Amino acid sequence: MSLGGGGGGQQQLQQLAQEIEQIEEQITALEGEVEGLQTEKSDIDEAIEAIEALESGSTVQVPLGGGAYVRAEIQDIDEIIVGLGGDFAAEQSADDAADALEAKRDALDDRISEVREDIEELESESSELEQQAQQMQQQMQQQQMQQMQQQQMQDDDE
Repeated sequence: MSLGGGGGGQQQLQQLAQEIEQIEEQITALEGEVEGLQTEKSDIDEAIEAIEALESGSTVQVPLGGGAYVRAEIQDIDEIIVGLGGDFAAEQSADDAADALEAKRDALDDRISEVREDIEELESESSELEQQAQQMQQQMQQQQMQQMQQQQMQDDDE
């Protein structure tokens, strides 16, 4: 057993550590995506609740941006403009708007499930790589101990 083999093991360990770090970064990014999707889903839930609760003539607070709101009166609850994606929107009845929002929510649920599955796969992969790294470290330590014992035996023989 040569010292060169130990150096190669060190290089492999560094490579494993880099792979694990990349996986952890991917997991963090995916968790951020899930958080964003959850926020979007909450916004949709609030919109659906509002559509179902509001009536024509109700007073609402409309966000202007920057934390500023203005009070407004709903003229006709059956004229709701719903975003279709790609900067397109359509005017729909309250029922159709709620249905469209529910379809968006379902699509978000599906995407959240997919991303969570990806996270689980990455966590499993990371776990396997960490086990490999631990095994390599143990093997390297054993090799070092053997080399030290052999060196000590040679020194004793002299």
